[in-house]
Amino acid sequence: MDKGKIMTLAGVAVASAFVVVLGHAVSTQGNSAALNEEPIAGLVVPFNQFCDSKMPELTGEAENDDQDVVAVSSQNQPEQAAQEAGKPAANGTVENAAPVSQTAGETTLSSDGAKAPAATKAPEFKLNLVYDRLGVAKVKNYLNVRKKPSESSEIVGKMTNNSGCHIYSIKKGWAKIVSGKVHGYVKAEYLITDKEAEAKAKEVATRRITVTTETLNVRYLPSIDANVYDQISADEDYRVAKENLNREWLDQYIAKNVKKSQLKGLDMNSIYADLGNWSLISIDNEKAFISKDFVEFTNNLNRAVTIKQNQSGSDGSSDSSSGAYSIVNYAMQFLGNRYVYGGTSLTNGTDCSGFTMGVYRHFGYSLPRTSGAQAAATRSVSPGSERVGDLFFYGSGSVSHVALYIGNGQIIHASNHRDGIKISSAYYRKPIKIGRVM
Repeated sequence: MDKGKIMTLAGVAVASAFVVVLGHAVSTQGNSAALNEEPIAGLVVPFNQFCDSKMPELTGEAENDDQDVVAVSSQNQPEQAAQEAGKPAANGTVENAAPVSQTAGETTLSSDGAKAPAATKAPEFKLNLVYDRLGVAKVKNYLNVRKKPSESSEIVGKMTNNSGCHIYSIKKGWAKIVSGKVHGYVKAEYLITDKEAEAKAKEVATRRITVTTETLNVRYLPSIDANVYDQISADEDYRVAKENLNREWLDQYIAKNVKKSQLKGLDMNSIYADLGNWSLISIDNEKAFISKDFVEFTNNLNRAVTIKQNQSGSDGSSDSSSGAYSIVNYAMQFLGNRYVYGGTSLTNGTDCSGFTMGVYRHFGYSLPRTSGAQAAATRSVSPGSERVGDLFFYGSGSVSHVALYIGNGQIIHASNHRDGIKISSAYYRKPIKIGRVM
């Protein structure tokens, strides 16, 4: 075959390949309305998938800052990500896996002429969100997420300051968003968007871990032979206090925080040798060690929390007549406010027991000042029988933290200096006691 025919056939092949790729991009763009109805953030995908839309690269079109809806990249599809990121192990934990490459399928030619995978440059910063257009809440306390774009519509969730979301569209002053498990509408004026939002995310995101098993024991020291400090849940993420440990740091930590009796029977040489497999996390204002084998590390923005109005108690009875929902609704006004150790002001700063004491005091109930005393002053309720308004008590060995149950498996509590008054899963750690005030 002469050279001209070879060149012609090569040109046809390249053109055909371009048409196939461009055709895929156009078909994806053409279905953007349908795709935009699918949840993007908060899906069951690995948190280390930080996906930016590749549509402008495929079509050659410049980004339009005025465009309300951004097409969803095929790399954001959860099914594909889950297949590439690894399968659950037999014990239910997720095996460690490399991040899905954003340049999958690209190849380079090695020195011997064979094709080799192209080097993939990992993103410098990965969030716990999958999105195409990022929004970050900019509010004093919290932002209501509503079922429909109207201030009279039902509240389905709340976003505290600096919470992140994926924006589907912005129309007539309302942003259609998804954040965590919450889908709905927020007032667009309270969102930072696009490049400003990405810059804000890098500023405010915190390094956190998510448990890859249903529950996980955390310990006083970095060893499976150390005493169990608490049990944490996959329903919550936890701030990393120290990700990479070393011997010098551990010796200093032990000198300040660990009793000699807690070291009894432990092989310190084995602990030193295994430090690379452990990290230190914060649980409220407390610290504990976790094994890296059962967690994933992410840079986290807070996400919206689900709110259900007009709930009933877990036993099927309505708590509204007893005033429990009035108490919860009052407590929710302070979501996002400051945590201050020893504080009792719901507006200017409070600690955990100051928060529950202040909320109940507003309705004429007198609770003691400390979490331990509040536990002693309330009658016990068995797990599964909790009602709205009950108090959840936590700690290691003795009570050191208290929260108010708001229903739907959630609590509101003054957690720590970083998060302030927040909403968590009621079983984000194992409760020592559930107490009933009313």
